[in-house]
Amino acid sequence: MKIANLFYGERIKLAAVREEDAEVMFKWGEDAEYLRNVDTDLALPYTLKQMESEGTPSSNEVYFRLRTLADDVLIGFVAIHGIEWNNRTGQLAIGIGDMEYRGKGYGAEAVRLILRYAFCELNLNRVGLDVIEYNNQAIRTYEKAGFQLEGRVRSAVLRDGNSYDRIMMGILYSEWRAAVKG
Repeated sequence: MKIANLFYGERIKLAAVREEDAEVMFKWGEDAEYLRNVDTDLALPYTLKQMESEGTPSSNEVYFRLRTLADDVLIGFVAIHGIEWNNRTGQLAIGIGDMEYRGKGYGAEAVRLILRYAFCELNLNRVGLDVIEYNNQAIRTYEKAGFQLEGRVRSAVLRDGNSYDRIMMGILYSEWRAAVKG
């Protein structure tokens, strides 16, 4: 499979971290909905200094900022983290921080791009993720990309006095390859 441009999709690109991104992402930290969907940790705004260090390169993570092709607007991030090179596995993390770009297919495009990168460039065999059960839009996006339900961690997230499961999903290279060819 020859890839025209590894980093570009139809409307967005996988981009490097830029110094000015920290201020934009700092504002996303004030959006409780974003914080509560992107992580199971406390919804707590980061300081500007903490945002400046996000995306620092490491040997077991690849991290990209998501930017629009049309006007180079920062809309989110995507990463493969927790890479175990010996097992050829990694975990997907994604967030569309700019509210104007949520629910419009940008997340789905970002998932397609990062999977292509994970399987064609990193040579991974499996990409996994976990998502909170109330994040139905994300779950549909992952299913459309070919992720399979692998299990759930019951009552793992407590929000507003309610208990939610963490849904575990994964996709293998062979499944991704068949879907791309299909």
